[in-house]
Amino acid sequence: MKYLQLAFSLLTILPAGSLRKTEPGDTGRAAFWFPLVGVTVGFITVVGWGIFKLIFPLIPTTVLTLALWVILTGGLHLDGLADCCDGLLSAARPERRLKIMSDPHIGTFGIVGLVFVLLLKLSALYAIDPTRMFQVVLLALTLSRWYVLLAAKQPLARTEGMAADFAAGLSRKSIFAAAVIPLALIVWGGWDSLLAGMLASLAASGIIIFSRSRIGGVTGDVFGSIIEISELTILMTYAAR
Repeated sequence: MKYLQLAFSLLTILPAGSLRKTEPGDTGRAAFWFPLVGVTVGFITVVGWGIFKLIFPLIPTTVLTLALWVILTGGLHLDGLADCCDGLLSAARPERRLKIMSDPHIGTFGIVGLVFVLLLKLSALYAIDPTRMFQVVLLALTLSRWYVLLAAKQPLARTEGMAADFAAGLSRKSIFAAAVIPLALIVWGGWDSLLAGMLASLAASGIIIFSRSRIGGVTGDVFGSIIEISELTILMTYAAR
């Protein structure tokens, strides 16, 4: 229960109860529960979408649904995306890029990246077949969080910080065990879900490769970017004609 509570407190703003004292590496040991957190957030988001749809036309319904999605996750992953846009796209040296990514202020690249991703998510949600909304949102929120487990086994750009603690406690057994829910959702969704998952894995791999080329490894901000871009890729796949 400690690790389940920790997973919810890390990835959402949902009340997780009082946590016992955490030990180094506990964030990685909690990673087994990340897909379940994704399912929970996805379920609440789709329920919200259904309620909004009863009251409003499709455009305000979509905006409110995305707002609920962001609020439930505390905007944590969007913050990582913005930091990566500012740092990884900078023309500075790798050491300077890391310093930029740790700066709490958002620069021009970060703002542009946030606006771009949120607009694409909004338009994709608007375009998705309403009869598949439950399936798509659950897949996006679940599979994207499982990719973080794979990314944590990549070289780290820093030897300390959240990413280092996460990687230290993460076992290969947890990675395989946590894959059960995402795989079940892919089987449920059929070929479309398989295609969306493959494209999202390519997007996540691209972020990892780019991060390693720019700062020598991955960070917690890179994990956030992987979640955001993976979610976006899955939504865009289902929105495509």
